[in-house]
Amino acid sequence: SSIPAAYHGPMTREHLRYEVRDAVGRITLSRPDVLNSINSALARELRGVLDEAARDAGVRALLLTGEGRAFCAGQDLAEMIPPDGSKGPEIGAVIEQNYNPVVRRLVALEKPVVCAVNGVAAGGGANLALACDVVLAAKNASFIQAFINIGLIPDSGGTFFLPRLVGVARAKALMLLGDRITAEQALGFGMIWAVHEPERLLSEAEALALRLAALPTTALGLIKRAVNASLASDLDEQLDRERDLQVLAGRTHDYAEGVKAFQEKRKARFTGR
Repeated sequence: SSIPAAYHGPMTREHLRYEVRDAVGRITLSRPDVLNSINSALARELRGVLDEAARDAGVRALLLTGEGRAFCAGQDLAEMIPPDGSKGPEIGAVIEQNYNPVVRRLVALEKPVVCAVNGVAAGGGANLALACDVVLAAKNASFIQAFINIGLIPDSGGTFFLPRLVGVARAKALMLLGDRITAEQALGFGMIWAVHEPERLLSEAEALALRLAALPTTALGLIKRAVNASLASDLDEQLDRERDLQVLAGRTHDYAEGVKAFQEKRKARFTGR
């Protein structure tokens, strides 16, 4: 069911905040005392708001960020190794239940997702950011493929996204060494879109999300679909896919409005339909 209201008040959840305003859904990870590390409850809430945003016609863009001094430090290890010495959950089950569904939802969501990395993004937290569409970072933010430091391999799509963003050589070095890189280095590597002063990060991310929310939403979603599919397609397949998706875009109200606005030499007023 669609909820076309311009503003939906903050929806209280235990580990994140979610509100919709001016067609932008704002998700703030809110476990600042543990650097917004992910446990099963946070993962469940994140899946829930992503499903809600997908269903809500009033949401035309998402903005994801973290509260406090970190974006997300990855898995909450206290959940994996309980302090009372009891046996923790099986690691494959945690990935399958908590991480993979969130990454799949971010990629499949046919609405743009802006990520504002406000501090450290480590392990699964770094790869959560890389699964978003446009990533901004504060100048004091950092990224680290921390898995090797505890004897694990990158998950949450890290071995998929990172080589495609920075190339195989850099991706291997970042994963094998587990070195922390700065936001400026991430920008230079092509991992992210822009770097801003910490005090300006959220306002810049907000402006970008609002800009995307005013664009033709269906076309944005089809662009995501085409780019995602291109990663496993040859040229002929992709040319056919572009043709087919262009047919869908050409049937939208926003396409008709865009053409009309061009002919009338005025700014188009897109509605997302």
